[in-house]
This record gives sequence, C-alpha cells and structure tokens, in this order.
Amino acid sequence: MKILVCITHVPDTTSKIQFTENNTQFDKTGVQFIIGPYDDYALARAVELRDQTSGTLTVLNVGEAETEPTLRKALAIGADEAVRVNAFPSDSLFVANQIAHYAKEGNYDLILMGRESIDFNGGMVHGMVAEMLGIPSISPVMKLEIEGEVVKMAREIEGGKEHLEARLPLVAGCQEPIAEWKIPNMRGIMSARTKPLNVVEPVSDEVATNTVSYELPPAKGAVKLIDKDNVEELVKLLQNEAKVL
Repeated sequence: MKILVCITHVPDTTSKIQFTENNTQFDKTGVQFIIGPYDDYALARAVELRDQTSGTLTVLNVGEAETEPTLRKALAIGADEAVRVNAFPSDSLFVANQIAHYAKEGNYDLILMGRESIDFNGGMVHGMVAEMLGIPSISPVMKLEIEGEVVKMAREIEGGKEHLEARLPLVAGCQEPIAEWKIPNMRGIMSARTKPLNVVEPVSDEVATNTVSYELPPAKGAVKLIDKDNVEELVKLLQNEAKVL
C-alpha cells in the first residue's frame, strides 16, 4: 500500500502572534513552528497502517525551505520519504492543486491529512484534492481500519456517531482519537538524516484569493463578579454588555 500524508507547517499554539507592515504580513520573529496537530494524528495512523501492510509512507508539504525541519520531524516519526513543493501555500485551492498533481503522479492508495490546519482553519483541502482526483473524501475521521480494498471509518456527527465504508483510493481528514501522537526517538531522529527529502517545483502559480490584512481578536475584558443573589444586575449585564440575551 502506498500512503501519502500531507502535513502543514504551523505556529505552535503557545506562540505570540504579531503582524507587520500595517498588518499585511505575519511576523515570524520568535515563532516556533510545528506539524499541524491534526496532521500529527494522520501521520501516526499512517505509520501504523504502513507497518501493518508492509507498504510505503510519503509525507508532503507545500512550503518554502523553512518547512524542511518540520518534514525531517515527520521522517523521524516514521515516514519513509518526504517531499516539499517549493512554493508559499497561498490558499487552499493552490495547495490542493499541488497535492492532487503529486498524488496522481504517485498513484497513491490512501491520502491522509488533518481535518484542518490550525492557522487558517479552512478545512477545505481534503475535499478539493479528492474532487480533483475523482475519489471519495471523508472528514473528520476518528477511526480508520483497512480490510483488503475496503476502508472502514467512524466519525462524530450531530447527535451521534456515523460508521462508513469506502473503497480505496480515498482521501481522509483525520482527528483524534484515530491514533496516539508519536514522539520521535533517538533512532528515528538519526535515521531521518539519511532519508530522502525531495524538492519539486509547483505545477502552477494560480492563486484564487489574496490576503488584504490581518486583525488580532479583541483583548479579553476584565472579569466582573456578581453576587449570587443579585439576579437583576446579572441579567442587565448579560443584556447590555455581553448581549447574549
């Protein structure tokens, strides 16, 4: 089985986010970057499936040279090879185009990625890739098993859980608890240095959207404590300040 896992290169959730040039550029100074947490779940499950099927596992990222340490970490976790599409990930459509082109050339059986990235939270790439390849897309997948050519999955829906089956090839957007995160050990870190990391050029430069500016969310206000017996004051604040009533 040939498995492709698409990973994002995103700021750690503990990083302080700032913008420069009149709020038109993201300031990367001092920001720690990681594999997208949902992508981490996809990668962990892919390693298990690769081992079960004696297959191959490739990780792919659309990004510039600064993303290579993130790809090396994926190799240390267990991927066999890494690919970097040498382009800034401008928008979801652009990224999906690059992934779909590479996946088609590689003839992969299973394509896994996170349900969404944690920077823009679009949650659209897996669906776009599947449409471009003409294969099914399921998201968010919380459980994934393979029996022959059949993929058995489970996902949460409003009011319950849905169980699905589909035939390979397939694209899945993953989330917890599909697998437990894997932490690179020393052997994995050492072997990652010699595993191939290939750089390919993008197939096109078509970009459908353009970022005009960024805006930070408003600062959190001070907490107001209301006496438990002062219901009238509480209702007034909920109506006039919180505006939830």
